Amino acid sequence: MDLVQFRQSLSDDEPSPDLSEAQQALWWHAKGDWSHAHDCAQKNDDAPSALVHGFLHRVEGDLDNARYWYTRAGRKLPNGSIEDEWDALSEELLSQQV
Repeated sequence: MDLVQFRQSLSDDEPSPDLSEAQQALWWHAKGDWSHAHDCAQKNDDAPSALVHGFLHRVEGDLDNARYWYTRAGRKLPNGSIEDEWDALSEELLSQQV
């Protein structure tokens, strides 16, 4: 799945079962369901999940918590827009197709 297909899937009621939990978290965020996205991001203890977990706390405005999760993912807290970061994270994770 590429980013265009991922965006198109947002018209569905549920994310594709072929998506990883981290990818599903980004999907639920785009659908406006932060809580469901957060639940997905917490299901695994891997770098992609930590990265998306950090993103979600950044969206929430909890920058200390976000920084913690970005650090666990081996990244720094970004300073670009949430929308640009969602695009970049989605492209990155979709290209890995976990």
